[in-house]
Amino acid sequence: MDTIELKSDLHGLIDRISDNNVLQAVKVLLTNKSEKTDWFDELSEEEQKLIEQGISEADDGELITHEEIMAEVKKRYNI
Repeated sequence: MDTIELKSDLHGLIDRISDNNVLQAVKVLLTNKSEKTDWFDELSEEEQKLIEQGISEADDGELITHEEIMAEVKKRYNI
């Protein structure tokens, strides 16, 4: 397969993608890696707010331990 055919195939594959997250991932792969970007800046505003909320909750001690989660899973699924 020559370069022109490969590019055409890639265009076709990209055109069929409807999931915005997948398109964003493809964009990251195809972006020039010499440009230093922070992955956080690539997230949506909503995703950034959720991460910041989680960090704030953790800083305030609002955490659930691994042991507590595992106990809940075992209880819920009778493990």
